[in-house]
Amino acid sequence: MLTNKRLIAAHFWLAFIVFGAALVLGAWQMFVRSPLNAWHFNPEFYYRSVTAHGSAMGYVFPTLIAMGFGYAITEASLEKALVGRRWAWAGFLLVAVGAVVAMIPVSLGLASVLYTFYPPMVGNPFYYIGVVMVVVGSWIWVALMVINFVIWKRENPGKPVPLAMYANVAGSLLWAWTAVGAALEILFLILPVALGLRSTIDAGLARVFFSWTLHAIVYFWLIPTYIAYYTIFPRAIGGRLYSDAMARISFILFVVVAMPIGVHHLFADPQVGAGIKFMHSVFTGLVALPTLLTVFTICASAEIASRLRGGQGAFGWIRSLPWSNPIMLATALSLVMLGFGGAGGLINMSYQLDATVHNTQWITGHFHLIFGGAIVIMYFAIAYDLWPHLTGRALDSFGLMRTQLWLWFIGMIVTTFPWHYV
Repeated sequence: MLTNKRLIAAHFWLAFIVFGAALVLGAWQMFVRSPLNAWHFNPEFYYRSVTAHGSAMGYVFPTLIAMGFGYAITEASLEKALVGRRWAWAGFLLVAVGAVVAMIPVSLGLASVLYTFYPPMVGNPFYYIGVVMVVVGSWIWVALMVINFVIWKRENPGKPVPLAMYANVAGSLLWAWTAVGAALEILFLILPVALGLRSTIDAGLARVFFSWTLHAIVYFWLIPTYIAYYTIFPRAIGGRLYSDAMARISFILFVVVAMPIGVHHLFADPQVGAGIKFMHSVFTGLVALPTLLTVFTICASAEIASRLRGGQGAFGWIRSLPWSNPIMLATALSLVMLGFGGAGGLINMSYQLDATVHNTQWITGHFHLIFGGAIVIMYFAIAYDLWPHLTGRALDSFGLMRTQLWLWFIGMIVTTFPWHYV
C-alpha cells in the first residue's frame, strides 16, 4: 500500500518531463549531424544542446526515477508509511530547482562544458551550483532510505529485509559514494575558478575526481533496473524468483566492485599510475559477475513461470512465456541490449583494447546502449507497473505499450550499433 502517492508521482512526472525535453535535444543533435542537414548555424548551439542533454539524462532523469521508485519500494516492501515525508519533498524540490538553475546558464550559452565538465573549460558558476543542488537533494533521499531501513530493522529484529528494500538501500549507498567524486571536483577545483577565486585548475586531478563518478554512476542508473528484474518481472509474469540469495549476492557484488572503478576511462592519462589502472581494469571486469548472476536468475525465474503455465521441453517453454505482457517484453528487450552493451564494456575495460576505441564513437554507442537502451526501457516498465498503484486506474492499452517498447528497442539498436563501427 502506497501512502505518499503524490510524492512518488511527482518524481516520475518530473523525471519523464525532463526525459522528454532531453529526448528532443538528442534527436535534434542527430539531425544536424546527419546528411539531411547542411550545417549553417553557430556550432555553439550544438554544444549547448549536448550539455543540456547530457546533464538532464545523466544527472536529473535517473536520479528522480531512483528517488521516486525508492520511496515506492520503501512503503510497499516495508508495509509502512515513509518516515521523513517532508524531507523527501525538500529533496525533490532541491533536485527540481537545481535542474532549472543549472539549465539556465546552459541555455544562454554560458556553460557549454558538456555533462563531463571538461576542465580546464569553465562555465558559469550557476551551472555547477545547480548540479550540486541536484546531488544534495539526492543525498536527502539516501539518508531517508537508510533511516527507514534502520527503523524497520529495529521494529523487526531477526527478520530479513525484503529484497526490494535491500537492493534499494544498496543502490542508495552506491550513489552516496559515487557522487562524492564529482562533488569534490566541483566544490574544490571548478567552482573556485568559476567564481574568480582562483585562476588555475588542476585538470588532471579534476579528471580523476570525475572518473570516481563517471562509471559507478552507471550502476546507480542500473540498480532500479535490476530491482525491476528481480521483483517486478517474476510477479508480472505469474512466477516466482528463482533465488532470493543469488539476488542479494548480486547487489552486494555491485556495491563492492562498482565503487572503486572509473579510472579505466583514464587509461590514456599519464597522471594515473599503471598499477591503479590495472586494479580498475580488474574491478571493472568483475562487474560481469553480478550481471551474469542476474541474467541466470531472471532466465530461471522466467522458466519457472513458463512451466507453471504448462511450458514443456528444453526450449519449448520459451514459447509459453506471456509475451503479450509488456513487462515480459520490456525485460527481454532490456536483457538483449544489456548483453550487447556489456560485451562492448569488456572492450572498454581492457587496458590494451581500450586504446583502439578511446575517444571514438564506440564509447558513445556503448553508454547509450546501456543507459538509453537496457536501463531506460526498464524505467518504462517500472512506470507502467506503478501507474495503477498511483492512480487507481488500470493500464489496459497493452498493444500500445508493446508498440512503444518495440519502437524504443529498434530505435536504440539502429542508433547505437553504427556508433560501434564509426
